[in-house]
Amino acid sequence: MIHFVLLIVCAGAIYLSCEWFVNAVEWLGERLKVGKMAVGTILAAFGTALPESVVTLVAVTTGATDEAKQIGVGAAMGGPLALATVAYGVTGAMLLLKRRRERLEAAAPTGAPGSGPASGPGSGPGDETVGNAKDMERLAKDQKWFLPIFFLKVALGLVAFAFKPALGVLFFAAYAVYFWREIRSSRADEDTDDEEEELEPLKLQPKAASPATWAVAVQTLATLVVIFIAAHFFVKQLDVIGPMLGLSATVTALLLSPIATELPEIMNAVIWVRQGKTRLALANISGSMMIQATVPSGIGLIFTNWQFDGPLLWSGIVTMAAITYLLLTMRAHRLTPARLAVAGAFYVVFAIGLVPLLS
Repeated sequence: MIHFVLLIVCAGAIYLSCEWFVNAVEWLGERLKVGKMAVGTILAAFGTALPESVVTLVAVTTGATDEAKQIGVGAAMGGPLALATVAYGVTGAMLLLKRRRERLEAAAPTGAPGSGPASGPGSGPGDETVGNAKDMERLAKDQKWFLPIFFLKVALGLVAFAFKPALGVLFFAAYAVYFWREIRSSRADEDTDDEEEELEPLKLQPKAASPATWAVAVQTLATLVVIFIAAHFFVKQLDVIGPMLGLSATVTALLLSPIATELPEIMNAVIWVRQGKTRLALANISGSMMIQATVPSGIGLIFTNWQFDGPLLWSGIVTMAAITYLLLTMRAHRLTPARLAVAGAFYVVFAIGLVPLLS
């Protein structure tokens, strides 16, 4: 029972810390004069994805056996899978709930059931697209960067050659290019974006109209430390609870641990959707996916043989299928909350397909 209690406590700590983190990182973006999209794709993503990269680095550099090092490879593959499926799916579900609540509130003053916005076919809360054409282009752009990099990452896991470790540097270079391009394009978009979003007061200085830079930095770093520690203990509790529920260590590592390690990104998305900042929520997920596709992969290539077994290959296939689905929907400008929520079903497909591979 104590492990279940600790699991809930850790989840609560992560959520509250993320509340403070997203509040601080928006002010950090304002201080660094980066565009709003870069706040999600670069600043928030780097902060929340850093712990997973550290896990991979520690596993592959200190693992005494190939099996121990393989944990790092699994983390490098599990992160993008959880983000591409569960994180996007949860965001879609939150948007559905938010829009349904807004429709009910809009209809409430009339006192007549069904009054207010049209409730016929095609007008439900899940049928309105997520953002405009420009937003779709921004979202599709990250997916188009992610897909070929991730495909190369999977392909390298199927072959063996002498200089494969040297290719790890290419993944670091790919993220450097993405980072530079994202900062530049985000600032350009900021100059032409008419949508102004007022920042909420910094929680550390709630009465200050413009908080001190030191307060922004302290709140950002402190919340990251709490998120890292809470996420670490969350994963530890899952490692104990999994066998208690009859799940093998392998199933726990492949199914539950990736969701646990990506919980900060999921919590950030939930908070930003609740605040009406959907663009930041989606940008945080796509930016985290770019980090997960490059930095842990580069580390894994350098320090391991980077060979995939059946479950790892299956996770790569499902991840690419989910991103292809989202990319096609975005390019057609038909991404709705309902279609975004469907991404979560790909994780169910992964779980079902995992059964014969592990039996």
